[in-house]
Amino acid sequence: MFDGWSDFFFLIGSAGAGLIGLLFVVATLTAGAERSQIQRGQGLYLTPTAGHFGVVLTISAVALVPRLAIAERADVFAAVALVGLGLALRACVGIGAPRGGMSAHWSDFWLYGAAPAALYLGLACAALALWSGQPRALHALAALLIALLLLAIRNAWDLVTWMAPKSAGLAGPPAQKE
Repeated sequence: MFDGWSDFFFLIGSAGAGLIGLLFVVATLTAGAERSQIQRGQGLYLTPTAGHFGVVLTISAVALVPRLAIAERADVFAAVALVGLGLALRACVGIGAPRGGMSAHWSDFWLYGAAPAALYLGLACAALALWSGQPRALHALAALLIALLLLAIRNAWDLVTWMAPKSAGLAGPPAQKE
């Protein structure tokens, strides 16, 4: 069933792995900020985004394991989808209940929480369909992985464009010319 899919899973898994590395660079943008201010944001925004890339990487890696039974792959896919669903639901709850006088943008709930949750439910259903031998299950899995990867890229970009101007302000006022 996975014959002919190795290039796809190698490509999308490599993209997920590379983007996880770039998120480490993004995390350095918070250097110098007060730790208590950034911990909540990292838990609700940065960690789930890294988790989405990790899910893409993990599912792609398991798909490429030689001679692994389809049912075993589907079991891992479903377990990973449930972990991702937990991350997405945690983001939904946290973003929906702002604390410390900080409110989220209206799109944050939908793009950091609800949309990933829907994609993870779809991944769990695709894993179940794969487990039961449905012929189009692999196509659904591929489409959902692409959607999750693109959403995580969008969210990472949103984080960078929000954090970069704030980190520039941490450096202090620009030096004056004499």
